[in-house]
Amino acid sequence: MTIIERAKAPTPKFFKVLRNVGLALAAAGGALLAAPISLPAGIVALGGYLTVGGTVLTAVSQVTVEDGAKADRKDG
Repeated sequence: MTIIERAKAPTPKFFKVLRNVGLALAAAGGALLAAPISLPAGIVALGGYLTVGGTVLTAVSQVTVEDGAKADRKDG
């Protein structure tokens, strides 16, 4: 299965929730990084970590699919 096929395949419900959490974390981190006011270095570093963590969580959750063989055993 190619990465494109994985991205187009249906995502299990749990990973859809994780994907949305990742998007929220990435957005919050991006907001901290792009803040128009001067923030302490720790807050800016936290924004960077949130952005990276949210992006990775979103990407991994998006390409997670249910195993075809496992799904066949459930049906039968």
